[in-house]
Amino acid sequence: MSMLQEFREFAVKGNAMDLAVGVIIGGAFGKIVDSVVGDLIMPLVSRVTGRLDFSNLYFVLGDNPKNLTALADIKTAGIPVFAYGSFLTILVNFIILAFVIFMMVKQLNRLRNEEPPAPEPEAPATPEDVMLLREIRDSLKK
Repeated sequence: MSMLQEFREFAVKGNAMDLAVGVIIGGAFGKIVDSVVGDLIMPLVSRVTGRLDFSNLYFVLGDNPKNLTALADIKTAGIPVFAYGSFLTILVNFIILAFVIFMMVKQLNRLRNEEPPAPEPEAPATPEDVMLLREIRDSLKK
């Protein structure tokens, strides 16, 4: 079997197709989580902290002679900066995504376990010749 035929079987059989479907759904789900974080959670966090946009949170690690304040301007000027705001936003995204996936897997496992177990097979009936031999044995004991 040639390598091209093997690859075609691999791609068409399901492994690659399942992976492709998973990646596409994962990308769409990532956008949903970004929207939940950006449009629902971050406004609540901003209400508590007073800041809506964490992406502009940073510490300047070098000299800032022009007293630039926007993170993009500081990076463009080549000034070293410890930009932790974007990390906080991505961390919130990850925590929400991990929690949602955990809940989905937990639900799927619960649904799988709810299936009634297969009834145990009944013991096969004792063959007639064995029953007859038991009767003979019992009568001889008497």
